[in-house]
Amino acid sequence: MKKHMRIFACYFRLNLASAMEYRASFAGQVFGMALSNSSFVFFWWVAFGQLGGAIAGYHFKDVLFIWAITSAGYGLSDILFDNASNLTNLIVTGELDAFLRQPCNILLNILCARTRLSAYGDFFYGFIVMGLFYISDPAAWLWFLYGTLLGGLAFTAIKLMGHSLSFYWGDASPIAGMATEFSINFSLYPDKIYAPAIRALMFSVIPAGLVVHIPLRLYRAFTPWQALASLAGVALYCALTAILFYRGLRRYESGNMLVTRM
Repeated sequence: MKKHMRIFACYFRLNLASAMEYRASFAGQVFGMALSNSSFVFFWWVAFGQLGGAIAGYHFKDVLFIWAITSAGYGLSDILFDNASNLTNLIVTGELDAFLRQPCNILLNILCARTRLSAYGDFFYGFIVMGLFYISDPAAWLWFLYGTLLGGLAFTAIKLMGHSLSFYWGDASPIAGMATEFSINFSLYPDKIYAPAIRALMFSVIPAGLVVHIPLRLYRAFTPWQALASLAGVALYCALTAILFYRGLRRYESGNMLVTRM
C-alpha cells in the first residue's frame, strides 16, 4: 500500500508540475471551465424564478448542492485519474505495453499517468459554489466532501468500465463517452424528474444517485443505512470495474512497442 501511495503522490506532483510549466494556459483553462460552469447557476436561477420555489422537491440551493458535488467530483476524477479516458487509445495503438513493463500496479499506473488541466476549474468551482451558498453550514460541507470523494471514484470507474470494453469489442470509446455523459446529466437534475426505471439505473448501473443525490438526502436528514449503502455501492462498483479491467487485460494483444516510459 505504501508503494502504491508513493506512486500516486509522484504522479500527482509530476502532473501538477507539468501543468504549471505553462501557467498562463493553465490559468486560462481553469478560469474558462469555471466561467462555463457559471452559466448553469444562471439557468437554474431563471428556471426557479419562472416555475416557483421548488422543482420535483428540489429548491434552488438543493440543485446548487448537487451541482457542486458533480463539478468537484468530476474534476477530482480528471485531475487524478484522467488517463481512464485514454484507455481505449492505449489498447488500440498497443501503447499499453509501456505500462505492462513497469514493476508496479498496472491499473494505478495507467489511471494516474495523465491529468486534464481544465479539471481544476471543475474541481474548484464546486468549492466556490459551496462557499457562496453554504459557507457557514458545516453539515453541508461534510456531505459535500463525502460526495466529492465518492464522485471522484465513481466517475473514474464509469469511464474505466466503458473503455475496458475495448478489450472485448474493439473501440468502445463511444460507449464510454455515452456512459460518462449520462452519469453527468443524471447528476445535474433532480432525480424525481426521471421515470422509476431511469432512477433505478441512476442508483445501480450508472451510480450518479449514490454520489450526488444520496449526499443531499443525508444533508437533509441523516440516516446511517443510506450513508453505508452509498459507500458500499461505490466500493462494489469500483471492484467490479477492476475485475472487468483485469479480465480484459488477459485478452490484450501486445503492440510490440519497444519504448519504455521513464
